[in-house]
Amino acid sequence: MTIQFELAPLIALIAGILILVMPKLLNYIVAAYLIFIGIIGLFNIQI
Repeated sequence: MTIQFELAPLIALIAGILILVMPKLLNYIVAAYLIFIGIIGLFNIQI
């Protein structure tokens, strides 16, 4: 049996847990996500 993990859902899960534990992290997590997605879009990187 092979288990494959996708990156986006794993990041979303970790971010959600961190936001529940520390709500002040929301701004930083959203900013980091937007920067990450922007870089991926600019350089056309396949994840």
